[in-house]
Amino acid sequence: MDGAPRLYEKYAGHDNNRDFYMANLRESVNMNRQLFIEWFPQIMYNHHQTGPLGTVIFAPPFRDPFNYNFDPLIVTSIDLVGAAMHSRFIQEDKPGSTMRRGAAYSTWYNGGLRTTTYFHNMIGLLTEIIGSPTPMEVAFVPNRQLPAGDQPFPIAPQQWHYRQSIDYSITANRAVLDLASRYRETFLYNIWKMGKNSLDRGSKDTWTTTPSKVDAVKALIAKDQPAGPQAAAAPARFYESMKQPDLRDPRGYILSAAQPDFPTAVKFINALVKAGIQIHKASAPFSTAGKTYPAGSYVVKTAQAFRPHVLDMFEPQDHPNDFQYEGGPPIPPYDNAGWTLAYQMGVNFDRVLEPFDGPFTKLPWGVLEKPPVGKIEGSGAGYLISHKVNDSFILTNRLIAAKEDVYWLKQGIKDDALYGPGALYVPAKPSTKAIIEKAAAEFGFNAKAVAARPTGEVMKLSAPRIALWDQFGGSMPSGWVRFLLERFEFPFDVLYPQGIDAGNLRQKYDVILFVGGAIPRARNQGPETGRGGGRGGDPSRDKVPAEFQPWLGRVSEEKSIPQLKTFMDSGGTVITIGSSNNLAAQLGLSVKNALVERGRDGRERPLPREKYYIPGSILQANVDNTQPAAYGLDDKVDFFFDNSPVFKLAPDAAAKGVKPIAWFASATPLRSGWAWGQQYLEGGVAVAEVPVGEGKLMMMGPEITFRAQPHGTYKLLFNSLFLSTATTQQ
Repeated sequence: MDGAPRLYEKYAGHDNNRDFYMANLRESVNMNRQLFIEWFPQIMYNHHQTGPLGTVIFAPPFRDPFNYNFDPLIVTSIDLVGAAMHSRFIQEDKPGSTMRRGAAYSTWYNGGLRTTTYFHNMIGLLTEIIGSPTPMEVAFVPNRQLPAGDQPFPIAPQQWHYRQSIDYSITANRAVLDLASRYRETFLYNIWKMGKNSLDRGSKDTWTTTPSKVDAVKALIAKDQPAGPQAAAAPARFYESMKQPDLRDPRGYILSAAQPDFPTAVKFINALVKAGIQIHKASAPFSTAGKTYPAGSYVVKTAQAFRPHVLDMFEPQDHPNDFQYEGGPPIPPYDNAGWTLAYQMGVNFDRVLEPFDGPFTKLPWGVLEKPPVGKIEGSGAGYLISHKVNDSFILTNRLIAAKEDVYWLKQGIKDDALYGPGALYVPAKPSTKAIIEKAAAEFGFNAKAVAARPTGEVMKLSAPRIALWDQFGGSMPSGWVRFLLERFEFPFDVLYPQGIDAGNLRQKYDVILFVGGAIPRARNQGPETGRGGGRGGDPSRDKVPAEFQPWLGRVSEEKSIPQLKTFMDSGGTVITIGSSNNLAAQLGLSVKNALVERGRDGRERPLPREKYYIPGSILQANVDNTQPAAYGLDDKVDFFFDNSPVFKLAPDAAAKGVKPIAWFASATPLRSGWAWGQQYLEGGVAVAEVPVGEGKLMMMGPEITFRAQPHGTYKLLFNSLFLSTATTQQ
């Protein structure tokens, strides 16, 4: 879709192929229903382009690592089908196919159309092929000319026509169909066998071997062995050390209905439902493993056919250390290294290691759950609503739109954790109760009536005038934030660079939001790092229809940054996420890059990848939840992090009013994924509030809105939006 003015999927663009365990988008929901609820195909084939340089097409098998949660029959079955595809290319004199390390594609990731199938006992195929309606050239890459296991039949450089790509695709289709027809009983048996394996594994004690467990046992062996070369084999007792009872896989997971943000837990359950997972619900209170749970709690047992997907949504991913050579640079994973959805969504759950049962009702297959109907407790002069519930922001927006008064209690209610700092207080008017009752019934949170407004300072909220950055061609991170703002009912405008450069921003907006890829690095700051979302240069103006010409342009150091500085100086708020925190360096603020080292010349430079590399993973940080930007959060929060910015505060930062909101208090903050050199994070700041003139810059290093998945960090964004117009009162 090069040259298109907007994303080809309204919100997600090509991230629509990364939505299949979350299923935010209608397309994902519908395809999941066909794959995992209604049809259950044995093979799913996803055609893509373009092929690796110097080849025509990538086809399976895929490179390592593969995810240890799914059945090993998946890997061998992919190899079987891939071999048929490559063999048919060669039979038909179609050179130029490559496999395994011929490209980046692995079977580690869950979430893509072809990869989510692996966790459902299905063979997922991906091909990437060159081709365009305009003739092109097959590039000459010398290393691609040598036949090898990953490229058995090289292709000479030549002109390439689109018809040839179609012919190759037809060959690939026929290879798959031919093999499937010849071995149809085998494929049917294998999908049954994998499902039975999952049921069996979920019904007995099992231990999953992960890279960190292997490393741990290697360390034990090394301590036990005498000095000198380590033997290839070790005594069996070390194997038994990997089978400790507390290292067992869970028999199931329980999500208590008593958790503070139960409506978000229901959303997590619905993500599982949309992926074909069987859910149970407690019809009465019950106890297990020494803990009591209320009626309405959810139970997800692992003794089910799609057990691999259950484990992958609850358990941390343990990505192996993967380097080009010992001491060399890391090999980037295909997409992310860690994504545990229960962590991202901030859901509270318990892992149960022993067999358990209770008054559980099996929920209808594939039917979405609704949160329990919320209610107002008591009657009085006003209402309290917990800030811990994400959907309270929808209520807040509805109340403000209806001209109701809404306050945050700065100290909260003493000795009441549910109504801690930031608890909402809404004075009762004749129209107030109906609005709250409707939202409580729809979203499942409760409200508590009180006789009078609680004492102490409050912050009065009003509707912020929000601008969300975007650009010609579209930004996927911006699209996902648009998706979020709409669903949480925040009114907003989309702001393009020409609108920034035109100035007069403070007269139009209270807060401007920049996602990753929006703000360029300051000159001489080195190359861009972390996940962006921008595209290359714009097409020439004369090739763009007039209605889209105002979208052209990019945020620039010369024109845009001064306008943003003027906006903040006059009281505006700017929120920057991910790489757009470049704005701090552009403005010379007292917040610097924490991930640096000093070279021999005494100058600071970014840590090299050989020392520090954290692709998409989940890290835990401490949070000061007495700060308004962090109201409603726990004191430790899981963040989605993708080589994201980490800050250190200059010595004068505190004197200038800079406030750290979240920081890495540990040398081992990794919760899920891969974090090489994570010790460098200790003491680094993840989220900060920085005064700029009469306004402020809210700096969010991690990807707090990533693909509309990390519900656990949405409050940082939503709080910051309201803070742009909130006023403190006694």
